[in-house]
Amino acid sequence: MEVFLQQISSTGIILAAVLLFLLMYLFSISSSSQNEEKEPPGPKPLPLLGNLLMLDLKQTHVSLTKLSKQYGSVYTVYFGPKKVIVLAGYKAVKQALVNLSEEFGDRDITPIFHDFNQGMGIAFSNGDNWREMRRFALSNLRDFGMGKRKIEEKIIAESQFLKEKFETFKGKAFDSSQPVSFAVSNIISSIVYGNRFDYSDSRLHEMVNRAYENMKLTGSASIQLYNLFPWLRPFVKNQQRIVNNLQENYKESDKILHDLKKTLNPQEPRGFAESFLIRQQQDKDSGETGSFFHMKNLFYTINNLFAAGTDTTSTTLRWSLLLITKYPEIQAKVQEEIDRVIGGRQPVVDDRKNLHYTDAVIHEVQRFASIAPICVPRKTTCDVHLNGYFIKKGTSVFPLLITVLKDESEWETPHTFNPGHFLNEEGHFIKRDAFLPFSAGRRVCLGEGLARMELFLFFTSLLQYFRFTPPPGVSEDELDLTPVVGFTLNPSPHKLCAVKRF
Repeated sequence: MEVFLQQISSTGIILAAVLLFLLMYLFSISSSSQNEEKEPPGPKPLPLLGNLLMLDLKQTHVSLTKLSKQYGSVYTVYFGPKKVIVLAGYKAVKQALVNLSEEFGDRDITPIFHDFNQGMGIAFSNGDNWREMRRFALSNLRDFGMGKRKIEEKIIAESQFLKEKFETFKGKAFDSSQPVSFAVSNIISSIVYGNRFDYSDSRLHEMVNRAYENMKLTGSASIQLYNLFPWLRPFVKNQQRIVNNLQENYKESDKILHDLKKTLNPQEPRGFAESFLIRQQQDKDSGETGSFFHMKNLFYTINNLFAAGTDTTSTTLRWSLLLITKYPEIQAKVQEEIDRVIGGRQPVVDDRKNLHYTDAVIHEVQRFASIAPICVPRKTTCDVHLNGYFIKKGTSVFPLLITVLKDESEWETPHTFNPGHFLNEEGHFIKRDAFLPFSAGRRVCLGEGLARMELFLFFTSLLQYFRFTPPPGVSEDELDLTPVVGFTLNPSPHKLCAVKRF
């Protein structure tokens, strides 16, 4: 009898909990319906699941783009219990990220992003820590090459190493992903540490492989579910794999920093890391309390710079090689222009203004590939009105950059690879307002200037020296442009042949 009563009691508690949950849900729906004319529209959510049954978490950007066709450029969607405002199209994204930059300026730090940085570093922090780290990074990255002749020389030197690596394949088919990633990673390394790695160095291989794997896993369906339901952590193997990779990165950074400290000259820092260490010591000597210049912030910031600086640029370069191989007539026009304007000498940044078609091709690669289809999520810093809708403070916001770069009202042929998007009638390069591959506003990509320089110098140096073709027996039409979805959109696995032109 006692057991029976206990069972009834347990059942009653469960039923009461379910009833309470349903009442809360109905109340929330009722409350939102009262503000329906003010809050962004969207599909009706289910209890707990929200709109998850409508979303393909393996291609989230595709699902969100489809929903924008039905609900407009500013709409609401529920990822499980989490409310998210989605922005689609150039006008809505610009209004939020540029015109209302402060209001949409915080980072939405999801559980996996917190695992990355613990609220420190640059990419996934807010408030005073973000402001101090970004200010210091911008100042010192300029000192160590971003936008300066010094880094141009390093990129040119690295392009020679990359060409030599491509030559070792002797015109046979190969996968360009590792060599390209090595080259781009070395540019970040030279800025952060003041030196580069040999392509045969196992440390470089491991750092690049870990960064690539983390970018891929971060966009996986299981990690997206973990972000919505953090209690799933023990069951999400990808989360543990990401954390393990990060810990290995920190161990490697610690070894490099240990060696740098042995020869550190406070008067002549050789890279970003040494500048940070010098500032750390200065704060310590002055008795500065609450300083942001501690080792965890250094580790997380270095990881941010390597992850963002390597993946996005190397992925874009790989897309550029794949696309000019698929469209040989475009490759031929690029090479004709390079030969006519530059000849046999090494391309330099100043050549960009005379290489109109080449510059247009590089921009079109960034637009067409749209490697960051969803901007890293933002969060509103205060209550704000956008396009006549009310959005509460602290609401998560997903700007769909892919809908900006493929906005049918901004681009003549948005779903076609067409360098003409960036050329006027005279064949001169023109800027386009809706070209926002680096995002916009106060969270715009920190390394935009560096990335633009790398893309131009690596691309022109390779096209000047090699003709890229599909592997024997494969036609241009058979080259697959379907992206592999992770945190960024990578080309499908493929091989190309780099044939010396002269």
